[in-house]
Amino acid sequence: MKVAVVTGAGSGIGKAVAQAFGHDGYAVVLAGRRADALEAVARSIGAKALAVPTDVSDPASVAKLFAAATAKFGRVDVVFNNAGTGAPGTILLEDLTIEQWQNVVNVNLSGVFYCMQEAFRIMKTQTPRGGRIIYNGSISAHAPRPNSAPYTSTKHAVTGLTKSGSLDGRKYDIAVCQIDIGNAGTDMTEKMKSGMPQANGSVAPEPTMDVENVARTVLYMASLPLEANAQFVTVMATKMPFIGRG
Repeated sequence: MKVAVVTGAGSGIGKAVAQAFGHDGYAVVLAGRRADALEAVARSIGAKALAVPTDVSDPASVAKLFAAATAKFGRVDVVFNNAGTGAPGTILLEDLTIEQWQNVVNVNLSGVFYCMQEAFRIMKTQTPRGGRIIYNGSISAHAPRPNSAPYTSTKHAVTGLTKSGSLDGRKYDIAVCQIDIGNAGTDMTEKMKSGMPQANGSVAPEPTMDVENVARTVLYMASLPLEANAQFVTVMATKMPFIGRG
């Protein structure tokens, strides 16, 4: 049985992906800050799910997550590095506080690095050796929305981690890749139906897609043999204003 670790697994994309892994036969380790939400997702998967409350911005908490995964299941085959946050999109760049900036960097950049580092340490020594790390990037890794400097900057940095990790993981049979997601339908994207700020200053509703499309795409990426890697994959609502944005 393969073992998947999913961060940000208590809701939204993380929840959908964790459930998809579980229903596909994986043992799933669920990480997130809200224990009650994680336990609810774990119950929906069954006995092969383990909920581990985790703050990815804290390296000690991340170390405990991966220690719990190996103690319970003996190995880690896939990590979906999904946990992320952003600063409020209503705040102008020049009005962001240092605390707001640092919070996004701590979760979106430092947090995913801590998870990658722990995964490397396990994957390079386990038998069979290797594994796959999938980053949740964003369409913001290609084009920003207004007032999104912290989020967009960290998602560009995630692309750098994906490339560096992919290169450094080769010698250990570790494949590192990135999925960029656009307008997946979750509680966080409900506001898109009423209107989102556009690059030209207008506000317009945007289409979304079923979050299950993301889950199926991540499952595909994870299903590849380690000799193959879907290095960068974009899955997005077909009619969202990304291609030609602005």
